Amino acid sequence: MTILNTSVSGMLADSNWLSSISQNVANANTTGYKNAETEFSTLVDQVSTAAAGGGVMTTTRNLNSLQGNVVSSSTATNLAVQGSGFFVVSDSSGATYLTRNGSFVADASGNLVNSAGYYLMGNDIQSGSAPPANALSTLQKVNVAAAGETAAPTTTGSIAANLPASATPIASANLPSANSTSSTYTDVTSLVVYDNLGGAHTINLYLANTGANSWEVDAFDASDAAPGGGFPYSSGPLATGTLSFNSTTGMLSSGSPLTIPVPNGQTMSLNLSKLTQLAAGFGVSSATANGNAPASLQGVSIAADGTLTFNYTSGATIAAYDIPLANVASPDNLTSVNGNAFSANSASGPVFLGTANAGSFGTIDSSSLESSTVDLATELTDMIQAQSAYEANSKVFQTGANILDVLNGLKA
Repeated sequence: MTILNTSVSGMLADSNWLSSISQNVANANTTGYKNAETEFSTLVDQVSTAAAGGGVMTTTRNLNSLQGNVVSSSTATNLAVQGSGFFVVSDSSGATYLTRNGSFVADASGNLVNSAGYYLMGNDIQSGSAPPANALSTLQKVNVAAAGETAAPTTTGSIAANLPASATPIASANLPSANSTSSTYTDVTSLVVYDNLGGAHTINLYLANTGANSWEVDAFDASDAAPGGGFPYSSGPLATGTLSFNSTTGMLSSGSPLTIPVPNGQTMSLNLSKLTQLAAGFGVSSATANGNAPASLQGVSIAADGTLTFNYTSGATIAAYDIPLANVASPDNLTSVNGNAFSANSASGPVFLGTANAGSFGTIDSSSLESSTVDLATELTDMIQAQSAYEANSKVFQTGANILDVLNGLKA
């Protein structure tokens, strides 16, 4: 009977090997799939060791640590991990799993979901706050439809310009700050800023020479200008400042920044440190301000560190989600579940989270997918070997059965 038991265990082991091969071949094109490997080990019958009893047993292990080829994709939300780590995903019940299948696209609700129906999880950072401590309990579904129209108020600005050193001083009674019909100025420029609702406002900036190396700067709301433009404005200046220049270098020595209250908005800080007073004409080399008018979502982009950014038609960008990576001490011992996902167990160790492209974690490649690690040539070669071994074990079984028949016949 020992020879029969041994050959049966061999056929069972080879059958398990063939099952693993079949599983690998079937998933040769599954995104992020890691091929399974069947390991054989000796099985000893302690009762009949003297009679050379025993057999073989198998263990199937998923090689989850293998890196698949990363191929490009036309979908920005398709993701691949280059290096160590897994995406954290959840099913419809909220249970979390790990996966390398990054074929994420937005569903009808805007949630990013992969081809197996698992939702991508991340930390919401749209408020501008830093992501919370890496813990599974803080993660939520990554949603790209919640970003509608957006507007940002102006809070900072900067002007770089040259003021002519040969300018004629203006009498104090005629300065722009007097806001009278007699008000005049040396030079003027303007800057477009935005209020809290994204409304655009033009700020006129008047520059008037008041004496040697001294200038006055005044900010007016252009909508308050007199009919036909200019002075007097219906309301006084939004802000007034005094500029002083170094007589040797022509560089600004004091007067920056100028604080300006934006109409219907917040207070902006206008950087004037790049103003100069040189022997040249007036010229503005740059005038910028942050903020933007209402704009719609144009698309999303995902950085190597897992930061998902909303990109708007205005050119504005908002960091929306932090997508962490997860890992365990022994990835190859993770428990496989349907949909090319995994759950942790005592053999794999608990799940820990981290930031992509930092520490032991790999990078996240956007517009990319990780291919299956299955090599069909290797699998087909293994299949031939498994089939040959199975046939050999079956012949051993048949031979053992024949011997038993002969022995039974002798006894009779």
